[in-house]
Amino acid sequence: MSSFTIYPAIDIRGGRCVRLIQGDYNQETVYNEDPAAVAADFAAQGAGYVHLVDLDGAKAGHPVNHELIGRIARQVQVPVQVGGGLRTLQDVEKLLELGVSRVIIGTAAIEDREFTESVLATYGSQVAIGIDARNGYVATRGWLETSEVKAEELAIQLAAKGAETFIFTDISRDGMMQGPNIEAIAAIAQASGKQVIASGGVTVLDDLVKLAERREQGISGAIVGKAIYTGKIDLKQALQTIR
Repeated sequence: MSSFTIYPAIDIRGGRCVRLIQGDYNQETVYNEDPAAVAADFAAQGAGYVHLVDLDGAKAGHPVNHELIGRIARQVQVPVQVGGGLRTLQDVEKLLELGVSRVIIGTAAIEDREFTESVLATYGSQVAIGIDARNGYVATRGWLETSEVKAEELAIQLAAKGAETFIFTDISRDGMMQGPNIEAIAAIAQASGKQVIASGGVTVLDDLVKLAERREQGISGAIVGKAIYTGKIDLKQALQTIR
């Protein structure tokens, strides 16, 4: 049976652990002043992976919190995956050298195909492609802009170039605690024939159970942020429920 991984999420802005609503930098909640302590706690609860987002990097177009991220990667005893502002091969190399296990390419997957293909050719399975969609179309630049490329088309194109893992976010569900768009996630997996990690909208334990039931269809995991911080999902219980 295929495995299913729960990725507790840490969004970093100004060196702190925060959450935004639908990517809106004006709607920020600070949950912890020390992201490294949060990551250590997630690992202690049994998480097999930690998901980090450099929100400052996503906005700036280059990594900003890389020193903090490197410290987390070295201190936490589980692999970490990182996204946010990765636009050059040097940015990717720097994070991998700092101990990051997997990098996430988002905006550049649309705006700089040459770079994306070269990263996939060089680092293969250490790269995940983040596809953030608004009404089925890929959004870029921290969700500030919407492209004319359909999410499924992008997945098919990049799978052909070596992408093994996609992270799919339905922006309308992110931070809204409405549950994930399971059909859209499964459609990306089916279209690409690759593994897809669900992101955005996971609200209660049952959401994770429903996603995990589709693991044979290619849904290989879920990123959970706000639901953990607000106590709607108990991470330890979720990890024990979904094995």
